[in-house]
Amino acid sequence: MFSLLNNNSYDEVISYDYGTLKKAASAIADYQWGHMGSCNCSLLAQQITRLRKDEIHHRAMKGHGDWDELNDYCLTGGLPMDDLISSMLSTGFNIDDLKHLERLSDPAILQILPFHERNLKHNVKADVVNYINAWISLLEYERLNLFW
Repeated sequence: MFSLLNNNSYDEVISYDYGTLKKAASAIADYQWGHMGSCNCSLLAQQITRLRKDEIHHRAMKGHGDWDELNDYCLTGGLPMDDLISSMLSTGFNIDDLKHLERLSDPAILQILPFHERNLKHNVKADVVNYINAWISLLEYERLNLFW
């Protein structure tokens, strides 16, 4: 999971701007899970890369056509989605973060939510917003605990 800690060492704190996650949560007005440019990972990709949803969709259609390309990601693959994923990874996210975001499935993030709200549906706009907000809360909690 995306974390402030690099290699679980308190000596190396990664600087990051989780404002990107906040922007992704607020950009959800144009959400459409079945569209490669408007789904969960695409919301984050738009904020990181500044690509429009149609540009992300076009890149995805040159490969498998879905975010399952995370399973086939290759740093030197040269596919348009590989380049987009590389951009996302360069900001501190990892492949597992993105896989979990697409399916709203990271156990650490889900644990923050009240028990009755943990059964999230990956293609429901309100659930995506709740998941991202819980992720932000977790990151803020980690940040505060680093310095205490």
